[in-house]
Amino acid sequence: MSKQNQWIVGVNAVASSIENDADHVREVLVEAGSKNPRLQEIEENARRKGIDVRRVSAQALDGVGGQVRHQGVAARYAAAQTWAEGELPGLVEAAEGKALLLVLDGVQDPHNLGACLRSAAAAGVTAVVIPKDKSAPVNATVRKTSAGAADRIPVVAVTNLSRCLRELQKLGVWIYGLAGEADTSLYSLDLRGNVALVLGGEADGLRRLTREHCDGLVRIPMPGEIESLNVSVAAGVTLFEAVRQRQG
Repeated sequence: MSKQNQWIVGVNAVASSIENDADHVREVLVEAGSKNPRLQEIEENARRKGIDVRRVSAQALDGVGGQVRHQGVAARYAAAQTWAEGELPGLVEAAEGKALLLVLDGVQDPHNLGACLRSAAAAGVTAVVIPKDKSAPVNATVRKTSAGAADRIPVVAVTNLSRCLRELQKLGVWIYGLAGEADTSLYSLDLRGNVALVLGGEADGLRRLTREHCDGLVRIPMPGEIESLNVSVAAGVTLFEAVRQRQG
């Protein structure tokens, strides 16, 4: 895992980092004079875990939050930001035939990526795979939108997505890509074994090479008049069909 210092902002993201990964939280900034009880709770929890807390002005928080709404709190975080590509086989093998992977082929909006990570964490995925060069990075916006999910699940950034899919197939993972024009319905698949679900980016969907490395293309049936879903909604629908089958 590669590590780097960064600021994360927002009540849920900071509370989650303190609760789930306190060892990597270097300090917490809380807006002075705020009456928000959640901020008081975060401050108490941070101090209890030995994390430095500073009360600062809203302007100081604006400076570290950038364009992201900070909600009166920020944390300087030495995050385990992404897992190394070489760690993916071990994650699949540890799942003992029940690996569930979400592969995002070029999701470039950080809010969409964060929402996908949130759905993935709720579904208990083994890992989320993203390409290094065609994806939003796991930044402060992604962390805030994911409501802490970015700290709870392995996010693996890979150099060559097609090669990664080939390696997953060698490990016994079935790879299914979502495409609106596909003939096969998502609901006709058996999603109970080792499965990777591949979704394309906002603009172009699945890239050609990615499609060619899928074992099959499937669609989410949509009887309404809208022809496509937001990628984070599609990820949630797809992952929770796998969850439904696995609990059945």
